[in-house]
Amino acid sequence: MKSRLDPAWLAAQYDNRARVPEHAAVLSSWAQASALVRGASPCVLDLAYGDGAGETLDLFPAPAAARPAPVLVFIHGGYWRALDKADHAFIAPSFTADGALVVVPNYALCPAVGIEHIVMQLAQAVAWVWRHAAEHGGDPSRIALVGHSAGGHLATMLLGCRWKQVDESLPAQPLSGALSISGLYDLEPLRHTPFLQADLQLTPASVARLSPAFFPRPKGCKLYAAVGLDESEEFQRQNLLIRDVWGPTAVPVCETVPASNHFTVLKGLADPAGRLHELALRLLGLR
Repeated sequence: MKSRLDPAWLAAQYDNRARVPEHAAVLSSWAQASALVRGASPCVLDLAYGDGAGETLDLFPAPAAARPAPVLVFIHGGYWRALDKADHAFIAPSFTADGALVVVPNYALCPAVGIEHIVMQLAQAVAWVWRHAAEHGGDPSRIALVGHSAGGHLATMLLGCRWKQVDESLPAQPLSGALSISGLYDLEPLRHTPFLQADLQLTPASVARLSPAFFPRPKGCKLYAAVGLDESEEFQRQNLLIRDVWGPTAVPVCETVPASNHFTVLKGLADPAGRLHELALRLLGLR
């Protein structure tokens, strides 16, 4: 058996693009579908939630009859170093049809910034949503996060945020919960993964600060964790790890999604009949 810190083994475990030969076609389909949504659906694009690089978000409002609507904030993945909110508008229509306001924020990317900077950007994005959701037909008392891959890590980090230190006017816990899809909760393996090292610049100290598996379980909200059944052993381990350390009270859902790899797993979120869609609606109070 290979050591869990063997660089070649880690590369095979965490390089999802190499593991999924059709990844380029999947990413292209996301971009094409998202361009159609951004062009044809009611939306407000590129609103600034801060003054820094990447600090903009897109809003997809619920139908007027559904307002005030619960708010779904979707955080994209890409190992904190790739992709864009514009690639992920495709997740919005099925949720707006269910009566949710969908918000898709951007953030700056590594290596221009570190992961800690990105976490703080997303905290500011959530604070902006809480302050401004009502202006767009949203209910600031019902905000749930959904994140994919690195976005799942970021969503999970935000559950433990000390919100009063972000903005004294915020509630102690403005979030109802989060759905983390193919998330990462222990960043120590990534510190040793060759293709990520230069961009992420992780150290033992930053790993400790940025690994939700090392944190106390959050209060007042739930985490749902899911991973594709066809994903690597390490992504399976990461998914089980957060349930093991936070416990079933904090993580009442810890599942695998059948016939799904790291990319196709998002079908179950965008599909109104998908299991991940159902879980997100549960967090929003729509199920």
